[in-house]
Amino acid sequence: MRPYDQAEAAVAAFSNKDGVKLMLDPERINFALRSAAGAAALEAPSPLALPKALKNSAELAGMRAAHLRDGAALANFFGWLRRTVVDEGTAITETEMSAQLQTFREAQKGFLDLSFPTIAGSGPNGAIIHYDCSKAETPGVIDGTKMLLIDSGGQYEDGTTDVTRTLHLGTPTAFERECFTRVLKGNIGLDSMTFPDGTPGMAIDAFARASLWQAGLDYLHGTGHGVGAALNVHEGPQSISTRYHNTQGLKAGMVVSNEPGYYDIDAGFGIRIENLLVIGPKATAHSFNGREYLGFDPLTMVPIQQSLIEPSLLTDVEANWLDAYHARVWDSVSPLMEEGSEGYVWLKEHTRPLDRKGAAAAAAAAPAVAAAAA
Repeated sequence: MRPYDQAEAAVAAFSNKDGVKLMLDPERINFALRSAAGAAALEAPSPLALPKALKNSAELAGMRAAHLRDGAALANFFGWLRRTVVDEGTAITETEMSAQLQTFREAQKGFLDLSFPTIAGSGPNGAIIHYDCSKAETPGVIDGTKMLLIDSGGQYEDGTTDVTRTLHLGTPTAFERECFTRVLKGNIGLDSMTFPDGTPGMAIDAFARASLWQAGLDYLHGTGHGVGAALNVHEGPQSISTRYHNTQGLKAGMVVSNEPGYYDIDAGFGIRIENLLVIGPKATAHSFNGREYLGFDPLTMVPIQQSLIEPSLLTDVEANWLDAYHARVWDSVSPLMEEGSEGYVWLKEHTRPLDRKGAAAAAAAAPAVAAAAA
């Protein structure tokens, strides 16, 4: 271990010793360190990356517990956000909102730090994929008139969270609702997959994009990355993306994100719906060539904003998935919350079954109340 400004010299010193080999992952190393290693370099993936990505039962139990507490923190936050912006009519900045979200996370048992600086983008700022409001000359204002994208996470003693919710505290346009629903369909499409053990992530990436492609839409980032257990929020070697060179197979015990999106600067909004998923065995009627089949189980327990959904675009299977997910969120998170609190009330309202007939009409006729959009 060396301070970063001493690393290059340290590598060069090691490489000059007789018989020394330095293993360098060509996917991770920079040019300066590779040059310093010279002929002593052995280019190969780290032998630690894959075992670290395969979580054991204790790590997975910790991840599940951390996500429940994180879900409670977000429910409390969204309850506060609705009261502040909708009920009280108080406009707030992106930085003020981010600080309040951190406060709710800090109140949870085992909180250590944020997983990464919160991405909070109001209106067109939400279309900037890695927007940082803390560095903006003038942070955006949240007043209920624009779409709002919040990508955030917490580091807890027992797990790491990373969740994106897109919401509208007022009345979304028909195009915003269509795009949101197509992103949701992609999230459900990937979440519902069954695939053979060892399938690389690039082979299933299209399931998250299919509904967007049907409308001539897409997004320019990966669909999923690995996540550590109380470690890095971005962890390899697995990913779900169009990067065809990443052939690492998906295995039971891995945690990955599921985060399709759509970003439109001209229309003034961005959408991303992100859940973390754990990979595990999935029962199938057959087992071709004796292969084990895998599927996903959600770790993230935060509602999806129903007033942003265009119900006519959802199939019965997708609507049933949404209702089952919301029922699970309520059953899992509500016991951690104070009954009758504004977060508890918010959670109860936003985990109700989808009203497929009335949702579209209600969204068009009256201001939508706040809800988290996974």
